Amino acid sequence: MSIAENIARVRANIAAAAKEAGRDVSEITLVGASKMNDADACRQAIAAGIDVLGENREQEMTKKLAEHAYDGAPLHFIGHLQRNKVKNVVGKVAMIESVGSLELLSAIDKQAEKLGIVQDILLEVNIGGEESKSGFSPEEIYEAVPQIAEMKGVRLCGLMTIPPPGQSCVYFEKMQRIFEDLKAKNADIKLLSMGMSADYTDAVRFGTGMVRLGTALFGARSYPA
Repeated sequence: MSIAENIARVRANIAAAAKEAGRDVSEITLVGASKMNDADACRQAIAAGIDVLGENREQEMTKKLAEHAYDGAPLHFIGHLQRNKVKNVVGKVAMIESVGSLELLSAIDKQAEKLGIVQDILLEVNIGGEESKSGFSPEEIYEAVPQIAEMKGVRLCGLMTIPPPGQSCVYFEKMQRIFEDLKAKNADIKLLSMGMSADYTDAVRFGTGMVRLGTALFGARSYPA
């Protein structure tokens, strides 16, 4: 199937899940995770009406920016961001979705202030407590949010998570509770981002406002041997 056909199929699935959950499908943003897909694939996704494109790797993002691959759609950074790459990302993307430590948060804030901008961010929650993943623990999130109020270079828009494989619904429910609790305490927190190609319809049922899909839209990635 073409990228356009995949996007149409995914949107139909999102709409069905939203209806089942009693939600308005317009509340849900579709992010095309375009890692390892070339500029032409990005352009096809934009032509087919993708809401947002998301890149995982700074080097790949920089290359495709030079090729004008993202013209016509907002760009988000959705991968692990190293502090020494912050200067290459802040101000180049509409949102950084994967802010998983106070050190990274501070580096983004300083770079944004240097540029005279405010960078939209999501805080990454390591909801499964996995050692292999970055992100704040659920307890740390409650400590981090008040600190952001003192920062001038970042705007906290919400939370994101990638749950342990095979246990999505259990952790989606936990994330939904944390998100609703924080939103009740901080009106600026409006966005919950969770759900990928294997579990995005479940994420819709548990309140996500943004899903990040790669293979479901662009096809299987060919990783180097």
